[in-house]
Amino acid sequence: MASPTVSVIIPLYNKRREIGGTLRSVLAQTLQPLEIVVVDDGSTDGSAEEVEAVASPLVRLVRQPNAGVCAARNRAIAESRGELVALLDADDEWEPEFLDEIVALYEEFPGCGIYCTAFNIVSRDGVFPARTPERRGVVENFFRDSAHCYIAIPSASAVPRRVFDEVGGFPEGMKIAEDLHMWIRIARRYRVCFSPRRLCRYSKVASNRSAASYTPERTAYSFETLYDPAAPEEYNEFVARAALGKALIISTKGGTEEAARAARFFAYTKTYRRTLRKVRVLNALPAAWRPRLIGWYNVLAWKIARKGL
Repeated sequence: MASPTVSVIIPLYNKRREIGGTLRSVLAQTLQPLEIVVVDDGSTDGSAEEVEAVASPLVRLVRQPNAGVCAARNRAIAESRGELVALLDADDEWEPEFLDEIVALYEEFPGCGIYCTAFNIVSRDGVFPARTPERRGVVENFFRDSAHCYIAIPSASAVPRRVFDEVGGFPEGMKIAEDLHMWIRIARRYRVCFSPRRLCRYSKVASNRSAASYTPERTAYSFETLYDPAAPEEYNEFVARAALGKALIISTKGGTEEAARAARFFAYTKTYRRTLRKVRVLNALPAAWRPRLIGWYNVLAWKIARKGL
């Protein structure tokens, strides 16, 4: 049986400094993809020109007016042709064996909705392993096990095209936690497959990180609609985790009302009471204080996490 064809899709917005390295990491794969579809989402820094400078027939650049990362991913999926769609952000990179391992998982464990690997985190003070599962194969319970570690991030994941055909694309208009919204919709229908090999480098130091100011999302999608009273407890707990994590970011940026609404809706959580309390405490503070306070907290949390605590 022939191996599946793989399309690599990359949403691009103002990543001129990083996109060259990202593309080189794909072109260096031991298993070459069918194509690399880059959707430039209205970049203004010359990112598209950096893509055009890459001399490879595998790379195809599609330009569109700025519409957000979800719209760019969905456009790339629609433009691509592969049986497997490998996701990669424009500031992350793969180790040479990433696609080889993804295809091996796909062939060994058919029928899954997400195939993903472990990854390393690239920070200003070094490269550190993310906390991920240790066992290769089908994840026993994605929603329960995600409470303790990372299982899927976009740049270390691939999704069979038929899965997008069934569950739909990324939630257009959503700017924060859009990947978790997608994973929830997939994992409630399909199994998730994982490899503990660290074959992706996730960057925390890239240019054009998320904006500090808050602008409300204009989207028909929300985590509230994913809540299902008939679903297992671990499913609804994962939905609460995603929503409250997003609320924490929104509160930091000044979105007090939206964060408060999430805190009220997801107050049912038992597993993520600490995150719920953080949202409530942060929301009670003056908006001008929040970025610095959460910045200090995140620096401390990162130092603790690096020590495995």
